[in-house]
Amino acid sequence: MKIPAHVDGADAPAIASTHDGHTRSAVVRLLLESGTITAGQIGDRLGLSAAGVRRHLDALIDAGDAESVPAAAWQQVGRGRPAKRYRLTAAGRAKLDHSYDDLASAAMRQLREIGGEDAVRTFARQRIDAILSGVEAPKSDTDTELEAAAERVADALTKAGYVATTTRVDGPIHGVQICQHHCPVSHVAEEFPELCETEQQAMAEVLGTHVQRLATIVNGDCACTTHVPLNPEKLPTLRRTARVEATTSKQGAS
Repeated sequence: MKIPAHVDGADAPAIASTHDGHTRSAVVRLLLESGTITAGQIGDRLGLSAAGVRRHLDALIDAGDAESVPAAAWQQVGRGRPAKRYRLTAAGRAKLDHSYDDLASAAMRQLREIGGEDAVRTFARQRIDAILSGVEAPKSDTDTELEAAAERVADALTKAGYVATTTRVDGPIHGVQICQHHCPVSHVAEEFPELCETEQQAMAEVLGTHVQRLATIVNGDCACTTHVPLNPEKLPTLRRTARVEATTSKQGAS
């Protein structure tokens, strides 16, 4: 790093340390947004040398904030040994901003004490409905429309602090996966799973099809992953099932 000429030499270490802190925060942000990512991808996106990336990753690993994991089959590009990938650990994610967790948990307990489990579920559902309120449903049963709608769901979740992305997955589990790389209410959801359950239900209703949760941050996974199937032969049946489930749920709540 080049130190500006007007800076006194005694201040150089502090400036270099600040620069390192900003760079490491950027690395953490990439780990958060990507779920898993290679060292090469980090270097390309941040303009860092291989040695610089390794230094920051080693520091995060030594602190228990990051770990290396093998690449999934669908993440391998070309032949040869797949590049090692990195992700945040549960401890690393826990250091991110979780504003008012204790207050939120206390409020939820009070709500449950006053109104019971139904009150908690109603609140959880109203919360996710508000987040997804502006998401336009797919206009048809085509894969393109459903994938576009899934991207709109991810955008709405990102605006609410979930850092969500979508990934197309081909093969036996053909579909699109909505990955929430951060959960601003994960500590509260550990005690109140209704937050996760109603979230899945609301996504199914917006998309008009059955969706399946494959992983959750609450259970120690690197992201909350929701699979949205893309299968022209099965979609109409799955969507009818989702609509029936939604109708039954609303009738039971009324």
